[in-house]
Formats: sequence, C-alpha cells, structure tokens
Amino acid sequence: MSGHSKWATTKHKKAVIDAKRGKLFAKLIKNIEVAARLGGADPDGNPTLYDAIQKAKKSSVPNNNIDRAVKRGAGLEAGGAEYQTIMYEGYGPNGVAVLIECLTDNRNRAASDVRVAMTRNGGSMADPGSVSYLFNRKGVVIVPKGDLTEDDVLAAVLEAGAEEVNDLGESFEVLSEASDLVEVRTALQKAGIDYDSADANFVPTMQVELDEEGARKIFKLIDALEDSDDVQNVFANFDVSDDVMAKVEA
Repeated sequence: MSGHSKWATTKHKKAVIDAKRGKLFAKLIKNIEVAARLGGADPDGNPTLYDAIQKAKKSSVPNNNIDRAVKRGAGLEAGGAEYQTIMYEGYGPNGVAVLIECLTDNRNRAASDVRVAMTRNGGSMADPGSVSYLFNRKGVVIVPKGDLTEDDVLAAVLEAGAEEVNDLGESFEVLSEASDLVEVRTALQKAGIDYDSADANFVPTMQVELDEEGARKIFKLIDALEDSDDVQNVFANFDVSDDVMAKVEA
C-alpha cells in the first residue's frame, strides 16, 4: 500500500506544523479521553490509552493537555463528553472505496458533515457493509528509519506476530493482526527501536491505481472529510505511484 501509506505519513508530518495543528490536537485528545473512559486511567494496564498518549506526545501535544484528557475520560475531572464511534461507508471519485470513522457526541451533526463533504467532492454515501468488506482491521506501526534497515525491524517483530514490513521511504510500516498490535509494539520497545505511531487501522485488500487528476480529487475529498471535528480517521483503497505523488506535491 505504498502510495497511500507514504501519503498518509507525509500528510501527518505536515499536519503537525501547519494551520490544522489545533484540529489534529483535538482529535488526539479525543482519542485519549475515549481510551481512558473504556479502559481506565492507567496506561500500563490500558494499551489503547498508552498508544493514544504516545501518539499525542509524538505530535507535540502538551503534557498537561494529555493529563487532563486522561482525567476527564476516566471521570476524575469534570467536562468529559460521551463520544460514540460511528462508521460511514461510501465511494469517492474513480470508484475509490472510503471508510469514515467518526468519534462524536452528536450523531446528526457527524452524519450531516460526512454527507456534505462527500457530495461536494465527487463522492457518494453507501449502505453499511457495501464497502467495509474491502478492508481488514490490522495493527499498523510506523517506525522512522534513521539508521535502521528493513532486516533490523523484521528481526525485532517477527516472533511477535508481525506479518510484513513495508518500506515507505523515510519510515517503515509494520503490519500485523490487530490483536497482535501490542505485542509488536512491545517487541520494538524491547529492541530499543523508536516508533511514531501504533494503531489498529483498516487496511485495503485491493487498491485502485490513481493518476494525477484522480489523486488530487481523492486528496481533496479526504481533506474535506477530515476538516470535520467529528471525523477521526478516513481509510480509502487507493494507490498512488511515487511519480504521481511527486507531481501532486510539486
């Protein structure tokens, strides 16, 4: 999934330093609140919370914001909202399958935001189940390259249940079953290997190859979806070659 993953990691880096920084912070904080509500305030006993905190720290979210989010989520401090996860499915331009994961305290607002973003950017909503079968839930760990080789990463994670290691240019992507995510992440830590993020994501089983125009359209749609405060993640089954990616970024 080279093109898509490369694009996602590049975009993540840019998001940390661009005008959407506040929006990114809000989404990371929301993740922490929900993880603390579901599994308690102790990161050592709550792997989902641990990963949410690590991701926030990597994105420069201030520690006091993180601590307050944990307390709100765990009910130790007032102000926590009742968020629910909702998945929407649809098709983008060029028949690209799109899964939209929302974390919201207002179901109607989330549905409206998603529908407007889709229809204004060449997409259409689809019935539940009509798109999700094209994706598998996988553990995805992003490891910055530094001086590491693919073999270094593979040696660290193979026995922990990792299925493959992909070279994304400036980083490696380690894929596993979602249930093996914590073991894979722990194996990297034991090997002294730093990682940027560890998430259970929806990974496409087949992909639509896009040209420059198609890539621009799908990126525009995803940006519009992610502009909603209720949209937490967008997963899509497109692939973009390095050449096309270079033209889009130029």
